[in-house]
Amino acid sequence: MTEIDLGLGILDHQLLDSEGRRCGKVDDLELGGIREGDPRVVAILTGPPAWRGQGVFGRLAASIIRGELVRIPWEEVAAIESCVRLRKPAHELRLGRGDDRLRPWIEKLPGSQL
Repeated sequence: MTEIDLGLGILDHQLLDSEGRRCGKVDDLELGGIREGDPRVVAILTGPPAWRGQGVFGRLAASIIRGELVRIPWEEVAAIESCVRLRKPAHELRLGRGDDRLRPWIEKLPGSQL
């Protein structure tokens, strides 16, 4: 079993899907087994509702920016590097839809196809 500092090793890290696509970031973690004395990460939480636990500014941002909470089961994590690599494509995990809406506009910018 590998030990990881959750604050430094996972929180706020970029999520990459199985196709190498950036699809969000780790906003919070769901823990299980705490009462049993066997704490472990059960899921990654991402999206504006997950920001509520990040202090006053997180609560403010979550109240202004609408979106849904996306829960990614820990079993979908392939690797933890400088980013968190996932086993499935973003669309299967309900991630990256905001990028999809902006993609037609971003593709028109010079240098965006690099």
